[in-house]
Amino acid sequence: MRMEETQDKDNPVIQKVEEKDASSLVAISGHPLHAMSVHFPIAFVFATLGVDMLYWWTGDTFWLRVGLWSSGGAFFLGMAAGLVGTVELLLVPGIRARAASWAHAISAMTLIAVMGANWGTRVMNPLDVLPQGLLLSGLAAVLTGMAGWHGGKLIFDHGVGLMVSAKD
Repeated sequence: MRMEETQDKDNPVIQKVEEKDASSLVAISGHPLHAMSVHFPIAFVFATLGVDMLYWWTGDTFWLRVGLWSSGGAFFLGMAAGLVGTVELLLVPGIRARAASWAHAISAMTLIAVMGANWGTRVMNPLDVLPQGLLLSGLAAVLTGMAGWHGGKLIFDHGVGLMVSAKD
C-alpha cells in the first residue's frame, strides 16, 4: 500500500467523501449516458484540427465546408454531453463532493466555449479558418486532453459513474 493511501484512510474528510454514492443517475440499462455521449464530440474536435491542417496544406475550399460541419458537430454534441454531465454533477452528492469533478467540469465547459467560438468563426467568416480557426482547433484539442484526463481520473481513480454490484 502506498503511503498516500494510508494517509487517505486516516483522513476523515476523504472518508466522508468516499462514503457518498457516486453512481450515475442518468443512465440507460446501467450505462452512464455522459460517458457514452462524449465520444463523438471528442472525435469531431480532433477531426476539425485535422481538417484545418489539410486546408492549410492544400488550400482546397472543400476542407472549409468539412470544417464547418465537424466544428458544429463538436460544439452541439459537446453541449449535449455537457448538459448530461452537469445534471450528474449537480444531482449526485458523491460526484459533487470531489474536487476532480469540478476540475473536469471547468475544463469541459471551457472546451465547449472554445468549440462554440470555433464554429461561430466559421459560420460568420469561413475564410478566418487561417489562422483563427486553426488556433482554436489546436486549443480545443489541448482542452480535450485536459477534460479527458480529469474525466478518466474520476472514473478510474474515484469510481465515479460506475454501477457495480456488491459481488463485483
